[in-house]
Amino acid sequence: MLKKGISLRGIEVFEALAQTGSVAQAAAITGLSQPAVSQQMRNLETAVGADLIDHGRRPMRLTPAGRLFLRRSEAALSELRLAQSEVTVMDLAHLGELNLGIIDDFDDDLTPRLATILADSLTGCRFRMTTAGSNELAQAIRDKNLHMAIAARTSEKVPGVIEYPLARDPFIIVTPAGSRAQAQQLLAGEAEIPFLHYAAGQLIETQISSFLQDQHLELSARFEIGSHLALMAMVARGIGWAITTPLGYMRATRFHDGMRVMALPFPDAARQISLFAGSEWSGPVPRDIARTMQRLMEAHMIGPATARRPWLADKFHLIGDTTG
Repeated sequence: MLKKGISLRGIEVFEALAQTGSVAQAAAITGLSQPAVSQQMRNLETAVGADLIDHGRRPMRLTPAGRLFLRRSEAALSELRLAQSEVTVMDLAHLGELNLGIIDDFDDDLTPRLATILADSLTGCRFRMTTAGSNELAQAIRDKNLHMAIAARTSEKVPGVIEYPLARDPFIIVTPAGSRAQAQQLLAGEAEIPFLHYAAGQLIETQISSFLQDQHLELSARFEIGSHLALMAMVARGIGWAITTPLGYMRATRFHDGMRVMALPFPDAARQISLFAGSEWSGPVPRDIARTMQRLMEAHMIGPATARRPWLADKFHLIGDTTG
């Protein structure tokens, strides 16, 4: 039995403080007030019987006992988050057929998890899942080749399609780790390395180009890369810099050591990830799938990203309270 005073919320607060060294940033990550963060830490340290954080230093640092406790608590939180994302009650047994498309941004992690969760619920159902770019998925919904699709919102509203917003995915800058160029230098074309474009025709490239035009910014198109991971690899190798999103950055974990991440100095620059369903599918099924996808995004993308980059907390988040 856990000692009185050790709570899941307290461990989450401790993890956030360990990662940021700041009560204010831990409050932003956990959604608590700063006094509540401090109280949670006092309760946890009292229950453990040891100082976990050196409160006299700025930024705060872990004590030896804190480092030991963090290793164990991170493993426990990881398992709990995984359980929360995968234990989902959906009544889909009545469906005879479901054709679902998912943006290829999620291929590496979330799509396999969602597929296994749905497969457990779709007993007796003919289930087809495809992955593609957002433009292709939007066209498939228009043509009624898909019943639902999880994709980035396009500029065109499709009649007869219901949108269930999932998350806000802001645009960010990624540069080689060794580059010292600041955002304004990069956007002005004054950096020593070129801008790497996504390939023309991809929705993300259309959105980035539109945003740059709105800001009266023009960057040469010497490089156009159709593969997201190839583009991230080129950044990590020092070939150039790029504009992407946190979802894209989190897909490229293997290249993180070679990249530096910074905010795009335009807070409204973001895309929206949504679930789109034909109007004949209104009801609990698309809502249940949307909730499940949001749980997966929070546990495996948003939570880890905002823990590493606390400045993302107010930019990269779920839309609406549909995970409860």
